[in-house]
Amino acid sequence: MQSLAVLGSTGSIGVNTLDVVGRHPDRFQIVALAAHRNVERLFEQCQRFRPRYAVLVDAAAAATLRDRLRSSGSETEVLAGEAALETIASLPAVDAVMAAIVGAAGLRGSLAAAEAGKKVMLANKEALVMAGQLFIDAVRRNRGLLLPIDSEHNAIFQALPRDFGGDLDRAGVRRVLLTASGGPFRSATPDQLATVSPSEACSHPNWVMGRKISVDSATLMNKGLEVIEAHWLFGAPAERIKVVVHPQSVVHSLVEYVDGSVIAQLGNPDMRTPIAHALAFPERIEAGVTGLDLVQVGNLTFEAPDFDRFPCLRLAYDALRAGGTTPAILNAANEVAVARFLDGDLRFVEIPRVIEAVLSRVSGKRAASIEDVFEADRQARTAASTLLRAAA
Repeated sequence: MQSLAVLGSTGSIGVNTLDVVGRHPDRFQIVALAAHRNVERLFEQCQRFRPRYAVLVDAAAAATLRDRLRSSGSETEVLAGEAALETIASLPAVDAVMAAIVGAAGLRGSLAAAEAGKKVMLANKEALVMAGQLFIDAVRRNRGLLLPIDSEHNAIFQALPRDFGGDLDRAGVRRVLLTASGGPFRSATPDQLATVSPSEACSHPNWVMGRKISVDSATLMNKGLEVIEAHWLFGAPAERIKVVVHPQSVVHSLVEYVDGSVIAQLGNPDMRTPIAHALAFPERIEAGVTGLDLVQVGNLTFEAPDFDRFPCLRLAYDALRAGGTTPAILNAANEVAVARFLDGDLRFVEIPRVIEAVLSRVSGKRAASIEDVFEADRQARTAASTLLRAAA
């Protein structure tokens, strides 16, 4: 029986994780669930899975949940605040942590799981984008296990040799190829991009995701963040990570070997596949996913990304090459710009302009500690907010 903590249980990754877990009550036990402020959904999850702990970062929401659970006769203990995420991620009773809180808010909980030597199923890409070396060092120092949940990185993980130790040359790997759907605006003209609305940006053609990650997919920043993530997961420099636009989202990513072989992982676009792979690794379990019918799919197409129409991807490559705290600055500026766009106060095409302006104003430095990372994050958010106020 594997004991789990799910950070971000009310989001799309968390919901899909619990769907897979619910199919295998003999294999998995939920010890803790955590979310930001979604009382209703977390209450329902607590009723079904009866965790020992439930966490809501928002204190008022936590108080409401506590009252509701007490009234229902539940024995689940409710904790509040960001520190509680670190508490449940490092519980001795927890074997594995699904780290699925979006954005910088998920970093401390994810890092706490790594420091505790847990099996970390990482869906919070910002943990590696912001603090890649610190995170990888924590996993290795504490003899934990890091398994990627992003469909692209999970696909690469599956396509690499089972004993891959982080050395591409030793494994005979020439490069890794990350596929991108291209988002809802893959074929849009510059004039069309100038008038994109938040609702249009959140309408992904293949995946059901949260609003922030949907916008990142539309700008290709999500793919840029995945490039940085791939660097830390697989020891790949920027020049050995290639992005390929694949609108069907059936080939989830590929690994090219020096002998000319290219090994890919395919499947229907359903996040339960990588989640189930990580939960049961190294075994395989039923995930509730419909099998892939290649005849029905018919055609698989690939094209190069357009760095001119989607400059966020270029900015991410540049940040990776710069290293240090620069990726954290990139991520923070993007989070601020996307939030303003979703509020209707910024145009879609202005998102990369804000990010580039912040990168020119906030200098990156060596990320010697988590405090360095959060200071870079703070400076970038301040710079982005200042720029946006001046432009208002």
